[in-house]
Amino acid sequence: MSLEKKERIIVPDENGDEHLFEVLFTFDVDETNNSYIAVVPVEQAEDDEVEVYAFRYEETEKDDLTLFPIESDEEWDIVEEMLNTLTDEELEEEK
Repeated sequence: MSLEKKERIIVPDENGDEHLFEVLFTFDVDETNNSYIAVVPVEQAEDDEVEVYAFRYEETEKDDLTLFPIESDEEWDIVEEMLNTLTDEELEEEK
């Protein structure tokens, strides 16, 4: 059995409270030069059903991430398509 160590990040909410998230995946969209990250709360990471959060992000020179909310339907469509593709691939691997 191999244990894969997942990357984790801390995301503050609107009240300044910090929450630990596990990174599901990151991807770049060449046409827009935007990068996206999908995360789940650590306490839900092992559950069958999880709430996925997605953000557009930019990396700083110090390898810090600046997260931005996804506000347009076009961006949500891109993220949902990628999530569906990855989910379909995982299901195929399990067969």
